[in-house]
Amino acid sequence: MNITRILNELQSDAFLPLFRQLYGTSDEALARQKKRYTEAVNAFARLYPSRSDISIFSAPGRTEIGGNHTDHQHGRVLAAAVDLDIIGVVSFHNEGVLRVKSEGYDAFEVDLSDLEVGDRRGNSASIVRGIVRRFTDMGVSVGGFDLYSVSDVPGGSGISSSAAFETLIGTIIDRRYNDGKAGAVEIARIGQYAENVYFGKNSGLMDQMVSSVGGLVAIDFLDPQKPVINSFRCDFERIGYCVIITDTGGSHADLTGDYTAVRAEMEQVAAQFGKTRLREVGEAEFYDAIPKLREHCPDRALLRAIHFFEDDRRAAQEADALMCGDIDRFLRLVNSSGESSANLLQNLYSCSAPQQQAIPLALEMSRRILGGSGAVRVHGGGFAGTIQAFVPLDMAGIYEKEMERIFGENACMRLRIRPAGGFEMTSQQ
Repeated sequence: MNITRILNELQSDAFLPLFRQLYGTSDEALARQKKRYTEAVNAFARLYPSRSDISIFSAPGRTEIGGNHTDHQHGRVLAAAVDLDIIGVVSFHNEGVLRVKSEGYDAFEVDLSDLEVGDRRGNSASIVRGIVRRFTDMGVSVGGFDLYSVSDVPGGSGISSSAAFETLIGTIIDRRYNDGKAGAVEIARIGQYAENVYFGKNSGLMDQMVSSVGGLVAIDFLDPQKPVINSFRCDFERIGYCVIITDTGGSHADLTGDYTAVRAEMEQVAAQFGKTRLREVGEAEFYDAIPKLREHCPDRALLRAIHFFEDDRRAAQEADALMCGDIDRFLRLVNSSGESSANLLQNLYSCSAPQQQAIPLALEMSRRILGGSGAVRVHGGGFAGTIQAFVPLDMAGIYEKEMERIFGENACMRLRIRPAGGFEMTSQQ
């Protein structure tokens, strides 16, 4: 679509129906997105002045609600796409190169004739290279494009800016060069492949799946090649609560070792039963074997295995509670999950920096502010970053004011569940 036409449609509010779907109906949110998209298109035009036809894509961050570190053991999770997203303005060509510039980051290029992993891990270019390689292995002929992206998914905040970026790239390639044949589930798997193999982070599939599929979703990864996805609706505000994420100021950037240890220790336990994942191990069999397991596994690994069995079951119970409209039961389960993450999974702070305990502090202050109402737990991978609270609407202002007094201005983010995952905006016009 021509840049001038898109700018005119943005000014004439032709995009408002899509904005309402993705970002809510408040005048403030709609005005912000209109300005944001207009600025992104203009920035693209300055960066790539020879490109006149563009498409616009969007991919959301996600909030994990239930199942903390269960996905990589083929367990169950409850999560939701949120109204914080990354948008990409892209122009396609056949120059054999992908040019990517993200606001606030250095531009980079990926040569489509050089897609080997090599020693180029650990950056955004490696993610893009891995995604392209996976599509080419599927027989997709990927051409070039120039991309400018802007994100309001905070990096290192536990809302998974990396999965949003992976979903954005995968959706762009699938829509343009594969006629959308891969679809949301396969795009998620492609993103995970790129993160595992090309970036070098041994993550599970939950983040990419939620970003790609969208909405509020209960996912069972028993067979990760065919995950069972149950999408359903729950309007937390309608039942008197809002979801608030508080960024405690820590970054996930240097915590790959902590995340890897969680998975490795769980799989160390599974290996004692001749299995690769804990989901394949019977819970009763595990408890019977604890004396023998202690001869081969550290105690922390056993505690983390206990957390898996309990939180895997709890994630399904949380989904059931929401589908039944039992908010009190749901909140009790959220609090139990938070206690399990703290005491068994032990992912509230990094052992390499035990003095930095912003997450435990944030959880304790949240409980004091809420006074027994709502629920609170560590959010995402843990060790640093964010906590999640389900706050009664009449307490939300007080909660945000007090948490921002402690953790800084704009530390709190109210999240709205977004019904769509990876999405081409311009195809809807």
